Amino acid sequence: MGYSQSYGAYSAYRETGVRTATRGKLVVMLYDEAIKQLEYAMSYLLASNKIEAAHIEQFSKHILKVQEIITELMVSLDMDAGGDIAKNLMSLYIYFNQELLNVSINHNRAKISFIQDMLVQLRDAWAEAASESGNAPQSMVTAGIDING
Repeated sequence: MGYSQSYGAYSAYRETGVRTATRGKLVVMLYDEAIKQLEYAMSYLLASNKIEAAHIEQFSKHILKVQEIITELMVSLDMDAGGDIAKNLMSLYIYFNQELLNVSINHNRAKISFIQDMLVQLRDAWAEAASESGNAPQSMVTAGIDING
C-alpha cells in the first residue's frame, strides 16, 4: 500500500471517528488538536523566543488553528443550561484567544506553554466526564461542534 493509499485510509478512519463520536468525545478531540497545534508552534520557537523568518508563517498558522478551535469550543457552550461552569469556560476561552493573539506577535514560549498546560487540564477533565457518563454533560455542549474547523 502506497503513502497516498494509506493516508486516504487514515483520513477515512478519522472522518468516521469524528462522525460517530459522542459530543464529549468531540470536545476532547478538539482539545487534543489544540494541544498538538501548540506543540507544533513551539517547535518553531528558538530558545530566545525568536522565530526564523522562514518559519513565521507556519508558526502563525498553528496559532491561528488553535484560536479557531477555541472559538469552536466557545460557540459550542450552552450558556443557558451550563450555568457557572459554562460562564467560567467562556471566560477562559476568551482569555486564551487574547493571549494567543499576543503570542502570535510576541512569540512567548512561556505563554504558549501555560495555555497548553491549561488545555491539557481541561481536556483531562472533559475526558473523565465523558468516560464516566458516556458523554459530556448535555447542558455544557450544543450539537454544533465541528472538529474539521
